[in-house]
Parts: sequence; C-alpha cells; structure tokens
Amino acid sequence: MVTPISEVRKPAIVQAAIKTIGQHGLPTPSYDLIADEAGMSRQLIRHYFPDPEALMVSVCDGLAAAYKEALMKGILSAGKTERLPMFLDFYFNFLAPEGLAKPADDQVYDAMLSLATSSEKVRKNLHDQYALLQFTIAHEVQISNPALPQSACREIGYLFVALMYGHWKMVATLGFSEDNNRVSRAAIDRLIASYADHYDDPDDPVPGAVPQ
Repeated sequence: MVTPISEVRKPAIVQAAIKTIGQHGLPTPSYDLIADEAGMSRQLIRHYFPDPEALMVSVCDGLAAAYKEALMKGILSAGKTERLPMFLDFYFNFLAPEGLAKPADDQVYDAMLSLATSSEKVRKNLHDQYALLQFTIAHEVQISNPALPQSACREIGYLFVALMYGHWKMVATLGFSEDNNRVSRAAIDRLIASYADHYDDPDDPVPGAVPQ
C-alpha cells in the first residue's frame, strides 16, 4: 500500500517545526523558517497547515509520539512485568547509555506550555498528554505496590508529572546541573516508599484507623 504524499509531508513539516521551535523559541516560528528546515516551499507548508494553531497542536502530537515510540521500545526490550523502574529511569534520562535516551525536547515543551495560555486547543492537548502520563505512572505504581489504594497511586502519578516537568524546566531550560537528575529520581523513590509505609486514604471514613 502506497502512503499518500500528504501523509509523508505532514510529519516532516511537524518535525521541522519542532526543530525550529527548539532553535528559535517563541513566538511561533514563521512559515519561512519551518520551510527552510523542512526543505519545502513556504506555500507548501501553508497548504498543509493553513492554520498556525493547528500546526502547533500537531507539534504537541509529534512530541508525544516520540515518547510513546521510545517507551514501547524500552518495554519490549525489558520484557519485564514490573515496568515502573524503567519508566522512572527513562523520564530522568538514566537509560541513555542503553540506547533509550529521553527526547531532548524540553525547550519545545516549554514553548508549548507558553502557547497553552492563549490557545485552548494546545492547552487541551497538553492537558490530555500529562493526564495520560499521570494515569500510566499510577497504573505502574499500583502493579508494584498492590497494597496501595488507587487514590494514593493517582496522587503519586500527579506528583511525578509535576516533579518531572519542573525538574526539566530547571535543568534543560534554566541550566541547572544534570547531577540533579539523580536527586529528582531518588526523590520519587522516597516518595513512593513513604506512601507505601503510611498513607491515609481520604476516602476512608476514619483516616489512619487500623482495619479490624
């Protein structure tokens, strides 16, 4: 089956936009800059993406796809039932020596978060991405710690997303030392351990009560 030309060019345009944003930041890069990066004409870029906002939403999709591809590769190569350590190591870039580096796209994500303040479509896309990541981590925490209630796992998933994003904003965008990768990764382990040792389920009628 032959892939339509449009389905080949659109991903190439999206990747060119990602590279352009990584190099030039905001405001949204011009069609001319994206065209130069893609090796296409400005008119061709506008033909496939006449709406700049639609292009930025596709950029969000492209960023998410890179993580999905890398994680699927890691899951298949690991072949383990318990995947939580691999997920955590991946997001703090400890699997790079094994050929599973986290995409170097933190500045582009920062740009998309900035655009989210004025674009409902970009905001919804990023919200859904991070919500899915929260759910994924919560699910893996539940598998590794079956005694934890779902409410605790959801909290850990949310805190992971917040810490992970804030960490890379400090390191990748503001230039803090990458030695802090280990600090943040260890903090996640301590967080999970603290939940496993003691967690008051807010859904319990008497938080902290010992089951009879």
